[in-house]
Amino acid sequence: MRYAPPGLCVNDFALLRDDDGSYAVLHLQGPWTNEFDHLRMETSYGRATSTDLVDWHPQGSAFGTGLPGRFDQQAAWTMHPIRHGAGMAMLYTGVSGLTPGGWPLQSVGLAYSDRTDGTGWRRHGTAPVVEADARWYLTGERMGWRDPFVVRDDESDGWVMVLCAQDASLPLEVSGCVALATSHDLEHWTVHPPLLSPGDVDELECPVLEQLDDGSWLLLGSIGATRGFDAWTAPRLRGPWTRHGPLGPTGAYAPRIVAAPDGSRVVLHTTPRRVGLTDTGAHCRGMLAQPKLLSTPPGEAPRLEWWPGLDAWLDDPADTPALHAVGDVDVSAATTSTPVDITLRADADGPALTVHHDGTRLRITGPSEA
Repeated sequence: MRYAPPGLCVNDFALLRDDDGSYAVLHLQGPWTNEFDHLRMETSYGRATSTDLVDWHPQGSAFGTGLPGRFDQQAAWTMHPIRHGAGMAMLYTGVSGLTPGGWPLQSVGLAYSDRTDGTGWRRHGTAPVVEADARWYLTGERMGWRDPFVVRDDESDGWVMVLCAQDASLPLEVSGCVALATSHDLEHWTVHPPLLSPGDVDELECPVLEQLDDGSWLLLGSIGATRGFDAWTAPRLRGPWTRHGPLGPTGAYAPRIVAAPDGSRVVLHTTPRRVGLTDTGAHCRGMLAQPKLLSTPPGEAPRLEWWPGLDAWLDDPADTPALHAVGDVDVSAATTSTPVDITLRADADGPALTVHHDGTRLRITGPSEA
């Protein structure tokens, strides 16, 4: 139920739902290695399609870096496609190069498509449409201006963009914030002070806004230091925002909210994988996890729950243990009088998990007898 294209990993992503109810995901992609270089390896968007948000089918690449000399020549990072007229508009992160200290220079560009399936993109000009403003945000070393997310303004007929940025008024290690910009046409933007600046976050990545049924707002933001995402709520888009703490499970990152086939709101997010797909492999960039139901009871903190749409993918209920992949092995004292060692999984450098039974005691060891 988790997805990554063959031979590649999935990083930040965006979800699209077409008029026929089908879904597409656009995602950052690259090789799954523990030494990941996001400047050399995240240069294109992968695309996959699904009818149920669970069974995904890779469709190849859908977008990539710009020509030499342009603001997105180095890398193309997190995107947000939205409906625009009969087609779509996409705000996306471009990296032009590096600061003298080796930090990526980020800005946000715009592309259009006449289609609604996540393909057929054409850039709007050769320059970014919005850049960090030094009055409120870092613009040099350790700057951030990425992960745009766009919604309709609840105070006008224009647009609001939130982004991952660094608050110039705070110490670097706690300067992570959600930047704010507004526009009347998606092409001309005015930058404002931060929408949200907690003061205890290093990086507040991949912000997501969702207007709830009662008109209030939910904001999800990924915390760089903890590799998880927190939730905030507010009565209006511009706040005041109330923090509710972590929402997703450990390792969950870069969430997106979408309407499921049954009409409910679900959250999808990335989750890490291991190099070589072994228990001893190094953690690396990951996969698209299965959907989780977003529950937002009035007066309560938002939470994630089991989504019933996954029930069809489960085996029938049973009252007996399922067989292990290596078979059903009985190591009870009643059936064996000699020591038994069972290797449940082997990696290249030795057993990853071994069960020892001496007729009385059961002992489980991992790599290097740990």
